Amino acid sequence: RTTMKSLRFISAEAFVSNAEFARKSLGAVAHDLFPLLFKASYLLEQGEMIHDLVENWPLFDFNLGKLLGATLDYQEDLSHRTCSVCLESCLTGLRDYVLNQSSPYMKKLKVVDLTGIKDVEVQLCKCKKTMGRWARTQLLSKLCSDLLVYLQQAQCNPGIFEISINVLIDLFVTERNYELVVQALLKKCSCPLKICCVAFRSDNLTLQKFFYIIKLTDPSLLRKLEIVHNVHLEMEHLEMLFNSIHFPLLMSLTLPARTFNVRRFTATDEQMLTNIGEKMGEMMQLTELSMSFSILTGRMQKLLSPLKTPLKMLDVSNCSLNHADMAFLANSFHANHLEALDLSGHDIPELYPSTFFKLLSHCSSVLRSLTLEDCNIQDTHVNMLIFGLSPCQKLQEFKFIGNPLSSQALKHLFTFFCELPMLKNVEFPVPRDCYPIGITYPIDDASLCRFDHQKYERVAEELNLILLQADREDVKASTPLFGSYDAAVQETNNELGAYLIKSFKETLEKFTTSFNKMS
Repeated sequence: RTTMKSLRFISAEAFVSNAEFARKSLGAVAHDLFPLLFKASYLLEQGEMIHDLVENWPLFDFNLGKLLGATLDYQEDLSHRTCSVCLESCLTGLRDYVLNQSSPYMKKLKVVDLTGIKDVEVQLCKCKKTMGRWARTQLLSKLCSDLLVYLQQAQCNPGIFEISINVLIDLFVTERNYELVVQALLKKCSCPLKICCVAFRSDNLTLQKFFYIIKLTDPSLLRKLEIVHNVHLEMEHLEMLFNSIHFPLLMSLTLPARTFNVRRFTATDEQMLTNIGEKMGEMMQLTELSMSFSILTGRMQKLLSPLKTPLKMLDVSNCSLNHADMAFLANSFHANHLEALDLSGHDIPELYPSTFFKLLSHCSSVLRSLTLEDCNIQDTHVNMLIFGLSPCQKLQEFKFIGNPLSSQALKHLFTFFCELPMLKNVEFPVPRDCYPIGITYPIDDASLCRFDHQKYERVAEELNLILLQADREDVKASTPLFGSYDAAVQETNNELGAYLIKSFKETLEKFTTSFNKMS
């Protein structure tokens, strides 16, 4: 599919293609053409041109998401291209904007917004090298630190110190880039480029470091907070966090696995949970909440009823919810607003079929994404599932990996999927009849790949044919056995793996020491 380009855009491409000539001619280019030339340069991966455009940027703001998004001159959205060449040129151009005293343009730039960039699995850029969120955090922090060192050592024009540019970014901090980011945040006041953290994700950090850096980010600006892998945050730490720091603009919160475990609750813990719910209601504007792999049995009302804003996204996968929890969700004011819902890891047909379908009917007019992985949905439940999903006409994504469904049941479902006009992505399970007879669900990791691959390929072809015959090639159907693509995990998997090996080694050493003492 080719996207139409205006004559202006074609001319811009031709201009930036001759990089040497274009760079020399920049001084004569009208201000309002810079955004057009920037998108054309980004599409053609003209790194030097991108650098020079940013270095001489004549406008008050530089919003990367808007510059790369759909425009009248070129409808294609390039904001999902995290091309390393382009983004590095962009950021070094920003540094040189501060240092360049010979630019013919008056320095008007006040705000740079880097938050509109989207990290996706398939990259269309020619260089095939991406710069993910972690690397963007690393590079910007390094450039800010280098800039300060240079300004302290060199004889600079005093005008440089009057430059003040807020750089909005989604920070991603792990043990490996922690020191660099801390230094950049500590010296923010002295640096012309001021890091403004809008979203913050941390993996592989000690609690002490997490608490320290989160205070440096200016939490009053934070809209999204993700505390994900290997940050050992438990309920008492969460209460401490909410008691000591205010997040007035926070709209999205992701908590690590096992933050809550109600099975070992005391009366003090119950009060702590109440306090956390009240704090979330009082000082945040939460519309997205993810608490997967915590044990929250019977506590959904206590945690969610204080919220004053309705949730649009809720992930309570593998949280051991009971009937009371599901009843609360189905009858709460959140139900009519849920656009994304993940209830994976709950035996829905056995525990609360009618309550679940009540919840589904309440959110059906707005629901865009539904995840029901490992929910024990069997062939006998397919007609009921279709009946429940039929009103969900805005559904774009349905994931139901890990359910014991036969090839025949999947064909029945896929015929129904053709009727959902907005559906774009389906993640379906390996059919039960592809596994050996007697396989038990949920399937353990060791048995996950022990299925008849040839038979699976045949069934997958038949399912895709159903979509093709209904003229629904726009629907992508796949079976990611080990979970959906996660850009953040993909980018830092080496560090994550090293951390897990280290943790395993330490646990083994402790066990050996204890065993030796017993001996």
